Amino acid sequence: MSGVPRLSIGLPVYNGEQYLSEALDALLGQSYADFELIISDNASTDGTADICRRYAAQDPRIRYVRQSHNIGAAPNHNFVFVQARGELFKWASHDDLYARDLLRRCVEALDENPHMVLAHAWHAIVDGAGTVTETFDYRLATDSPHAPERFRSLLFAAGGDDFYGVVRSDVLRLVAPHDSYHHADRTIVAEIALQGPFHQVPELLYFRRDHPDRAERANPTKRTRCANMDPRRTDRLRHPTVRLLAEYVWGFATAIRHTSLSPSDRRQCYRYLLQWLASRALPRPPHPTEDQPSPVLDQLSHTVDAVVPGRQGRTS
Repeated sequence: MSGVPRLSIGLPVYNGEQYLSEALDALLGQSYADFELIISDNASTDGTADICRRYAAQDPRIRYVRQSHNIGAAPNHNFVFVQARGELFKWASHDDLYARDLLRRCVEALDENPHMVLAHAWHAIVDGAGTVTETFDYRLATDSPHAPERFRSLLFAAGGDDFYGVVRSDVLRLVAPHDSYHHADRTIVAEIALQGPFHQVPELLYFRRDHPDRAERANPTKRTRCANMDPRRTDRLRHPTVRLLAEYVWGFATAIRHTSLSPSDRRQCYRYLLQWLASRALPRPPHPTEDQPSPVLDQLSHTVDAVVPGRQGRTS
């Protein structure tokens, strides 16, 4: 591949043979083609390496790297970004699906809105067969022109998949690397949001797959999730659960401290963080904290096979 691609996609993977080919077909079949795909295989023990090598031999946009040992999911996420050359960057999951216009619409949104730092699209949940099981309204105020309001929304209204959006690389370089404490991806998104507003493409273009082997389900406890992110977290003496949670809170505080904010905005963000901490000590509210299922989207006749490259002719 000649020249520097505008967009870099980083795909960290470990033992992903079951769904990897579908994800690669969806990414390589995008209507936006000016990208490189960096795959970092975390010393997989299944057929992942063979799949990656086969695709890399067929498409020069792929750069395949195999780690000598399992370095953990968090360092693997950081690795693919360090390798990135594009002015835009996107993390991609090896088991999710992507509509053919996802990248194009996100890149167009950033081009049309220079003040926006990240773009993503509406998402739905699909099962192992790729059948849509749930769609959602995006209710976070990440498009607000006010940094404290964006930060508050991300604290109090969990949901969204902005971690997998297209972000400006120079902005992401200002953000702390992916850590391995509980919910470290949320602190990354919060720190990006402090840098600038997000854009949500009002189209259903991203399909997050929920299946028994997905990392969140395969590692059901805070301890096992953190150990999956970094094997060193298995040491209970050095990494007790209270530390994993404290680092999570500290990640938000560090994001506020490291971002260039006005004194008043910084104080407001700290106030929101304290309010959030206080709310966590109280009984959980009866209303759900995840994105709300959307009856409007549920009525749309989107089918994965119609919009995701590589799935034409499949039965859902």
